[in-house]
Amino acid sequence: MSEDSWSHLKAFTAARIAIGRSGASIPTRERLDFQLSHARARDAVLTPFLPEELAEEMKELHPSPLVIESRAHDRSTYLRRPDLGRRLSDRSREALEEIRPQGPWDLVILVSDGLSTTAAMKQARPLLEHLLPKFLEAGWTVAPLLITRHARVAVQDEAGALLDATISLILLGERPGLGSPDSLGAYFTFRPVPGRTDAERNCVSNIRPEGLDLPAAAHKLFTLISRSRELQLSGVDLKDLSEHLPAPVPALG
Repeated sequence: MSEDSWSHLKAFTAARIAIGRSGASIPTRERLDFQLSHARARDAVLTPFLPEELAEEMKELHPSPLVIESRAHDRSTYLRRPDLGRRLSDRSREALEEIRPQGPWDLVILVSDGLSTTAAMKQARPLLEHLLPKFLEAGWTVAPLLITRHARVAVQDEAGALLDATISLILLGERPGLGSPDSLGAYFTFRPVPGRTDAERNCVSNIRPEGLDLPAAAHKLFTLISRSRELQLSGVDLKDLSEHLPAPVPALG
C-alpha cells in the first residue's frame, strides 16, 4: 500500500483526503471506515426519537416542557412528506392554544429530531444549558420548551404564531454527513407566522463538539437573536456581528 503525499493535511480536516491506495483501489481500512460512517449516518436518520425522555431531562432547565408533534404521524411519512412536517397536528395546535394565555413571550424554543435523531438527543440539552441562562438573565420571557416529534424547520412559524412569540427558535438534527452524523442546526425567525420564507430566517449550523462547539454556538445564537429583537427583523438583512472567533490553525511542520 502506498501512502498519499497529502497525509500531513489530514491534521486540519475531517474530510476524506489522503486515504492512500492499494493497487487500483483504496485500502481496506478506508473502505471499512467509509461503510461504518455510512451506517452511522443511516442510524442518525432512522433511530427512534424519544421526546418524552428528552422533555423529562429538559425540566431541569426550564419548567413545564411540552411534547407536541407535526402532521407526519411516523418516521417514514416524515421522510416522504416534508410538507406534513411543516405543520402541527390538530392535537398540538389545541395544546398550544391552551397555554397561549400565559404569554405573550419574547422567545419560544422548539427541539425536534429533524433529520438526525442522534443530534437532537445528544446536542440539544447541552446547548440549552449554555443558551437558556443567557436569555433568562437578560430578562427575556421564554415559553415552555416544545419538544416536537417529526418537525421540519417551518413548523416554528405556526408554533410561534399560536403562542404570540416575538421570536421562534428551533433546534433540530441536520441531514447527516458521512463525517458528521450528530450535527445540530438552529433556525430562528422574527415575528413567526405561517408562510415565512427561508430568506426571513437565520441559521447557525454544524453545532457539535467537532464543529461549532456548544459554548460558541450559544454565544452566537444569543448575540444574533438579541440583535434580531433590537432591529425587529431576521433573515438576510440580519448580519452576524458576534465576537466569536475560530480557534487558531496550528502551524504546519
